[in-house]
Amino acid sequence: MLNDLWYKNAIVYCLSVGTFMDANGDGVGDFQGLLRRLDYLQGLGVTTIWLMPFQPSPGLDNGYDISDYYNVDPKYGTLGDFSEFTHACGERGLRVMIDLVINHTSDQHPWFKEARSDPESRYRDWYVWSDRQPPNAKDGVVFPGVQKSTWTFDKHAKRWYFHRFYDFQPDLNTSNPYVQAELLKIMGFWIQLGVSGFRMDAVPFVISTKGPKVREPVEQYDMLRAFREFLQWRQGDAIILAEANVLPNTDLEYFGDQGERLQMMFNFQLNQNTFYTLATGDTAPLKKALTATKPRPPTAQWGVFLRNHDELDLGRLTPEQRAAVFAAFAPEPDMQLYERGIRRRLAPMLAGDRRRIELAYSLMLTLPGTPVFRYGDEIGMGDDLSLPERECARTPMQWSTEPHGGFTKHPKPPSRVITGGAYGFERVNVASQRRDPNSFLNWMERMIRMRREVPEISWGDFDVLRTSRSDVLALRYDWRNNSVLCMHNFGDEACTVKFRSGCEEPGQDRLINLLSDDHSQEGDDGRHSVVLEPYGFRWYRIGGLDYLLRRGEV
Repeated sequence: MLNDLWYKNAIVYCLSVGTFMDANGDGVGDFQGLLRRLDYLQGLGVTTIWLMPFQPSPGLDNGYDISDYYNVDPKYGTLGDFSEFTHACGERGLRVMIDLVINHTSDQHPWFKEARSDPESRYRDWYVWSDRQPPNAKDGVVFPGVQKSTWTFDKHAKRWYFHRFYDFQPDLNTSNPYVQAELLKIMGFWIQLGVSGFRMDAVPFVISTKGPKVREPVEQYDMLRAFREFLQWRQGDAIILAEANVLPNTDLEYFGDQGERLQMMFNFQLNQNTFYTLATGDTAPLKKALTATKPRPPTAQWGVFLRNHDELDLGRLTPEQRAAVFAAFAPEPDMQLYERGIRRRLAPMLAGDRRRIELAYSLMLTLPGTPVFRYGDEIGMGDDLSLPERECARTPMQWSTEPHGGFTKHPKPPSRVITGGAYGFERVNVASQRRDPNSFLNWMERMIRMRREVPEISWGDFDVLRTSRSDVLALRYDWRNNSVLCMHNFGDEACTVKFRSGCEEPGQDRLINLLSDDHSQEGDDGRHSVVLEPYGFRWYRIGGLDYLLRRGEV
């Protein structure tokens, strides 16, 4: 059972093959280059590699416009290279997840080409058409300020087609049973090649009804159960991690009452309120988000993250909260995107302040769920705001001080490495930080290793503890008669925090610091008193390290 729930205590690392490592010198990352860096990823402590789209694509949306679901884009390698990659991962105990982009295809996909050119084609009903422009064509755009409509006229078909995203990404008619069967076939194909699961893109749109007469889309949750059942038949422990930015009361519909639908979802509610707390020091909304997203089936799990390949979406915050985050982390218009988000990486958002960056990642590692990192997080990579939209945070990995950051030997690669300044490859790279025992990379390795040794966070129940400070968050996790307590100070001043651990059993009056020798003994009043530095944090095990020997049954 524990093996089937491997995702509960995983460390996920997201990367793009094309920007990670170029082995053949053509300026584009490839699977052979990624294979050469597997030992680095294993040493970092990650357990699962999540690959962004690598299938054939015109490349107009970073690979999220797929033109062939059953192949590898030649610039990244071959299916043989992919098979070798998954085999090498298995030898190192690493699992592989891949992006599953099934809400839409590229307009260059053979299905759409045939659908638009032949009204009698079986693929015609694989997409969503209208004889005239629907009156709500300008509603529900995903990219405000960039995207103007969700319906576009096709001169070949002489009809309008629906696209929730860009006009070169026509939506699949996912209510069509033939489309649903094809989606299962796609999953089965990649499972056969060694993947352990999928990060499913845009899940609310995948399962919603679509069409010119649809005013209020209805989510078809049974579709999620069908996906889950198919994976269980094909490979019992394969999972789906859903991208679904929905409200907490809707999250449970995606998991299912008994956990019979999705295994994992990204916790967007927690993510957005985390950045509000980082910006203001006010922990109340973060505590509220923790409480709101606490209910979930026992087998379900949150994916917790700070930044990803998209913009930092703040759409769930109030206008006042969003304005506060913009003022703190994206004061200039070119740092903002789609009227709701921030397009920067974390390190420059926090002005390179090592204390605040460490606080943020310590928090992420100790929030309830499975941590999901973005490549380059571990060295504090920056962004290139001169690039359009979300491309600014998708620059190549910085490996060394060699030309182009050691990413490629090509003289003029299509994706340029960040050069010069505080975040250029000359100053921020893996090789230099490897040699420095006090580097951010080595700190991150230690934190990831410790996180894997604290399964209570992934498996246990949690409580938000009351403290004497509004700018301090304290969480206690309980699992199998063991407890850990994690505290974070979001203030820029040192403070003394008084609190009760909530554990009343004999021998649990002592808190053992897992990161240093700064332990805590309960006072005569039954409370602990801990001094936290500005942006300081503590990971405590309650009752002492030897208490681990007293394991109880689940």
